[in-house]
Amino acid sequence: MTEQSKGKTSGPLTWAGLSPRGSCLLAELPIVLAALALFWALLSLAHYWSRPVNPQVQIDLRPSALPVYALFSLSRIAVAYVISLIFALAYGYIAAHHAGAERLMIPVLDTLQSIPVLCFLPGVMISMVALFPDSQFGLELGSILLIFTGQVWNMAFSVYSSLRSIPCELAEAADVYGLSRWQRFIQLELPQTAIGLIWNSMMAVAAAWFALMVCEMFVLGDRDLRLPGLGSYLQSASNAGDTGAIVWGLFVMIAVIVLIDRLIWRPVIAWSEKFKFEQVERASLSHSAVFDFLRGSKLFSNAQAFLARAAEAVTLFFARRRVPPDMAKSRRDLHKWTSRGLFIMLSAGVMYAVVRMIALMGAISPKEVEAILLGAGATFLRVELTLILAALWTIPAGVSIGLNPKLAAIAQPLAQVAASLPAPALFPIVLMILIRIGGGLGIASIVLLLLGTQWYILFNVIAGASAIPGELEEVCQVFHLSRIQRWRKLLLPAIFPYLITGFVTASGGAWNASIIAEYFRFRGHTFSITGVGAVISRATDAGNFPVLLGATIAISAMVVTINRLLWRPLYNLASKKFSLS
Repeated sequence: MTEQSKGKTSGPLTWAGLSPRGSCLLAELPIVLAALALFWALLSLAHYWSRPVNPQVQIDLRPSALPVYALFSLSRIAVAYVISLIFALAYGYIAAHHAGAERLMIPVLDTLQSIPVLCFLPGVMISMVALFPDSQFGLELGSILLIFTGQVWNMAFSVYSSLRSIPCELAEAADVYGLSRWQRFIQLELPQTAIGLIWNSMMAVAAAWFALMVCEMFVLGDRDLRLPGLGSYLQSASNAGDTGAIVWGLFVMIAVIVLIDRLIWRPVIAWSEKFKFEQVERASLSHSAVFDFLRGSKLFSNAQAFLARAAEAVTLFFARRRVPPDMAKSRRDLHKWTSRGLFIMLSAGVMYAVVRMIALMGAISPKEVEAILLGAGATFLRVELTLILAALWTIPAGVSIGLNPKLAAIAQPLAQVAASLPAPALFPIVLMILIRIGGGLGIASIVLLLLGTQWYILFNVIAGASAIPGELEEVCQVFHLSRIQRWRKLLLPAIFPYLITGFVTASGGAWNASIIAEYFRFRGHTFSITGVGAVISRATDAGNFPVLLGATIAISAMVVTINRLLWRPLYNLASKKFSLS
């Protein structure tokens, strides 16, 4: 693996006419101010979350309210992302290293990512409000968990796919050097997941912005629960038909997304260059002014050195631990009995849940069952058509962006913004345009599904293309391979594991987006089309939990079947035939 580009850096910024000490202080000032701003934001959020619950929040549609709303929404997305990152690393690691667990965990993951967020909404919000009935924290935690359900799945799939695709020679080298599990994770597996996880993190945050209108403003039967934020602002503006407020809300959202891209994602992408599996550096590498500034900052360097020493101490602690044989046997026995106890408790819980679900589904009428099955079939056809249409442009575009860092610096922020724009705010415009040119909700639903799903494929293809070793590209040039041969021999095999992750997560995103694409309210009118997304939306509005449960089970059954017949064999093929070994 190569280090980041060794371009010259001038160290801390210098200012003409100032002493070195004053110049150093000014150079560190942005970092200090950013830390103080973050501290103030955390205090403000803690104060707000501890306030008594207010179920009748009025959303202020004046532009002056947008900065505070942006802070609230950004904080929810950030907390949900941290939870998602921890979950994705743990879940992907376990699934990749334990074949027995993998057979259950991957279908479960595929099923959960395909269930629309509205299916989680009633149980999550009722539970959180019941746990914290007297403070705003219950509603906030419920909203964060809903955002978590919209962004974690593709990150977990990325970790799992990356760990399954570790080159054999690197895994053998780790075994030869006797690396402990912790050392292997820190020095081999975590770097292997870095590039894919970073690009899928960008997509996850974009998906959070996309679903924000649902996660901040929701209806449970006769209860209208809402939280101040950009999502509820855009939803209120859409319901009121206030075009000016929609434009202001989208402008602020785009500004926040671009700012995050410049301050966080571009530096992280530039930093991830050192994790590429190559022996020859590319002539062109990703660049970030913020990353260059941080590398020249003494304050940041000292913090980085402290964290590195802490990580090294933890690594040495785990590496030097020696467990006596008798204690090791006792631990294995304890682990075995604990696993059996947990399995029995889990089985009992599952059986209880199954009995309750069967009793609840007994209230579904034959007409409702017919509507669920017909809707599931219609949505399935739309999802598959959407994946085909998305692949036609995202694969060539993603490869071009991934292989060209200069193009990525321009295209990636645009894709990030486009992927983040919430569908309900765009849907009135899309629907009116299609109606004027002779289309209808059938075509509009496909367009809206594309808006919510094509980015999963694009970001994963970019990640796969950017991870291609530079020496392999040079080999193609040396042997004068034609464009078709280059795609057959290098590009498609190299991006194949990432492409499968993109298709799996895009499929789940399409099922999720169906609740908006197939059922939409605007200016007092409801537009709907046959589909399971429309069934779920109507059931949620009416508080019809039996129908909501039946639709969720129908989606789960279809997703598990597709996982067994298609995605699981393709994952096995990717790990055996298309890893860089």
